[in-house]
Amino acid sequence: MSLVSDIIARLNDGQTVFQTVAGAVELSLIEKRRLASPAAYVLTAEEGSRDNERINGKVLQRLESDIAVVIVSDNLADPLGASAGLDIEDLKSFVRGRLIGFEPASGVEPITHVSGEIVKASGGAVWFEDRFSAPSYLEQV
Repeated sequence: MSLVSDIIARLNDGQTVFQTVAGAVELSLIEKRRLASPAAYVLTAEEGSRDNERINGKVLQRLESDIAVVIVSDNLADPLGASAGLDIEDLKSFVRGRLIGFEPASGVEPITHVSGEIVKASGGAVWFEDRFSAPSYLEQV
């Protein structure tokens, strides 16, 4: 499994508060085909690799991955978005509680929180992006 798959599985277990937990492809289609809300979309936002850690032999590099969890909350009864904004606070707490300290099978250290920000608020919907750090290693095979 990939890091994104590990995180989707973690957010989509039997304890989830989300109607939809999906990846980047589903997020890219959201304007055409909105899925059930609240929703969480998980994708790799940014990656950065360090120099090779080995002097001899095969290459080994630490890979720092920022994973974005885009939370979408709709409350169509409130077109100004105030209710959806309150929902976002509870959804952020759930996501952070499930991911901070989680050790994915594809990672090497527990996940930590990096940042979060509202990316869109309109028509009764609020989109919030939370970023998490999930380090792993790249190794020459």
